[in-house]
Amino acid sequence: MSLASKVLLGLGLGILTGLFFGESVAFLSLPGRAFVVLLQMTVLPFVSVAMIHSLGSLQPADARRLARFAGSFLLVIWGVTLAVVAAVPLAFPDWEAASFFSTSLVEQGPPFDPVALYLPANPFHSFAEGVVPAIVVFSVAVGLALMAVPRRQALLESLGALEDALQRVAGFVVSLAPYGVFAIAGEAAGTMRGDELLGLQVYSAAYVVCAVALTFWVLPVLVTSLTPFRYGEALGRARAALITAFATGSVFVVLPLLSQCCKDLLETRDRARGSEQTVDVIVPIAFALSSAGKLLSLAFVLFAGWLSGFPVAVSQIPSFLATGLFSFFASTVVAVPFLLDLFNVPADTFRLFLIADNVVGNRFGSMLASVHILSLTLLGACGTAGLLAVRTRKLLRWGAVTLALIGFGLGGVRLAFDAVERPYEGYKQFVDRTPLLPSVPTRELSAPPAGRSGATLARIRDAGSLRVGWWRNRLPFAFRNEAGELVGFDIDMAHALARDMNARLELVPIERGQTADLLDQGIVDVVMTGIAITPARLEHLDLTDPYIEETLAFVVPDHRREEFSSRAAVRAHASLRLAVPATSYYVDLVHAYLPRAELVTVDSPREFFRAAPGTFDGLVFTAESGSAWTLIYPQFSVAVPQPDVVEVPLGYAVRRGDARMVAFLDAWIGLKQRDRTIERLRDYWILGIDPPGAQQPRWSILRDVLGVGAPASGEAEPSTRADRSAS
Repeated sequence: MSLASKVLLGLGLGILTGLFFGESVAFLSLPGRAFVVLLQMTVLPFVSVAMIHSLGSLQPADARRLARFAGSFLLVIWGVTLAVVAAVPLAFPDWEAASFFSTSLVEQGPPFDPVALYLPANPFHSFAEGVVPAIVVFSVAVGLALMAVPRRQALLESLGALEDALQRVAGFVVSLAPYGVFAIAGEAAGTMRGDELLGLQVYSAAYVVCAVALTFWVLPVLVTSLTPFRYGEALGRARAALITAFATGSVFVVLPLLSQCCKDLLETRDRARGSEQTVDVIVPIAFALSSAGKLLSLAFVLFAGWLSGFPVAVSQIPSFLATGLFSFFASTVVAVPFLLDLFNVPADTFRLFLIADNVVGNRFGSMLASVHILSLTLLGACGTAGLLAVRTRKLLRWGAVTLALIGFGLGGVRLAFDAVERPYEGYKQFVDRTPLLPSVPTRELSAPPAGRSGATLARIRDAGSLRVGWWRNRLPFAFRNEAGELVGFDIDMAHALARDMNARLELVPIERGQTADLLDQGIVDVVMTGIAITPARLEHLDLTDPYIEETLAFVVPDHRREEFSSRAAVRAHASLRLAVPATSYYVDLVHAYLPRAELVTVDSPREFFRAAPGTFDGLVFTAESGSAWTLIYPQFSVAVPQPDVVEVPLGYAVRRGDARMVAFLDAWIGLKQRDRTIERLRDYWILGIDPPGAQQPRWSILRDVLGVGAPASGEAEPSTRADRSAS
């Protein structure tokens, strides 16, 4: 069997294995990751050595002549391809999307510094950190300098030998592709959620539309508009190379075919005869530089941002395209993770790229890359031979049809997926949550009970019960789930505290303004609902040491998120009408930050979410709690203005002057931090990460069709709170 057939077989067997066994094949992620690392191992050294060797082999005069024509046309092809990439978001359907809080919201990515990104102060550091643009600049500089070295032949021979050695290593790794693809596809098919699969279809469809348009219209018609070659003449001779590139998913294996095709075409024109040396120079350099086939994969970063709810802002598109251009000089498996990290898109979406790249990217991208090399070589060779002729009418028609093809193609993808019914799952994922920790005997009170006298610790011990006050509308710290059960981060913490104190739990709903009075009267022993530690509250309450921090943010309509994502963008507004929690600390903070804004205090975030459109520009809230609210109201998003990341510590409130209770709770919070209870609760309630074994198993043939491993009839799944308590 050919390698291409083996890869296709591995892909198919991997998908079938994942569908058959389900989540039990999650262990395949280990060999899958190992294969990706091996692919990345030789990429950067090979790119650097190949570029130095190719450029160093040229004569300065040849380099100048080729740079004039081939370089100009390369910039044109790059520009057209990047414009198509920027248009890909037109294909993304208008689906409701919201997510739990992600640290990507508050993590300030490295600023776009072109000097540090493109100029290698320390090339060894650039290689170690995988800074691809700097590595490319370094390699080009060394290759150009090598042209002027009189005794360069020995070094060029050594570089050629090293290039061959790296190719052998890469060839061995590529021979493992059937097994690596099997592992990647099996793990993804066994663990990927349905919404991820549907979203991946959006990217694949948009990618194929753009790749086909660039391959069969944009690049070949650009050649026929500027050279004497006809459309059928150029693509006809390259048919075998294009089919082979598509079948194998590799451009490298068709380089000799492409080179011979270009030479044969040039031999048909008298003035272009003898251009073999030009072809031999352009083809390998075009292969080493970023091709249109590679650059089109930049669209995945835009797709991943849309799918995960952390889109690349429109204002970032120019820097994204510029960085991506140089990053894709290396392999996509190196460049894509680099760009995901640089633009704060969740890195776990990279596994989706590996699947999409193996399904469509390798084949359509390799075919497009082959046409890229063919087009650039013909344009560069015709330029040096004096065969270029600008046909204005053809170029205008080319531009108009290109716009129409891309626009209608991407618009068609969007319309097709807009017609697909995709139920919104975020609300259900949040309101269906059940307690994470074991419960204690609990009584929920509808109103504050009579007060109890004595020191707090003593009366809890004497009565055998702990009274915890909680505030309404404090997602995700205390709220009622779909079943009407009182749940949340701090409700779980209250159960843990009562259990450690060997007491029953009484949960008392209270209003924010009652907190100090109810504590002073002994009606509640502690208030546990994510209370922000502010100077005003410290005047009336004793608050524990912080057990967690939240981040100040804006909650705004989806389409206005970019307007609130940076300090400059927020302050550019002449006037804003903002809803603010009825806390003087927040009001003063926002007034100092935005002195011209109109601030309207609200007792509950619901007043903002249920207000008529246009009533408010946004809600000043916290990113963690705001993300929970956007799961219920997915038409809103959370924006943290960079670089102004302000953290607000949260604590628990006790009666003023009760030093023993404060000391007890401080010590207890420290214990819960050390045994990772607070970390587990934060992952579950704020980040939305289910603990191992808590999620309903993914559908699989083995479990859901054949019944192997499924619970017996009438047997409950071990996911109820009672089962967790018993365990």
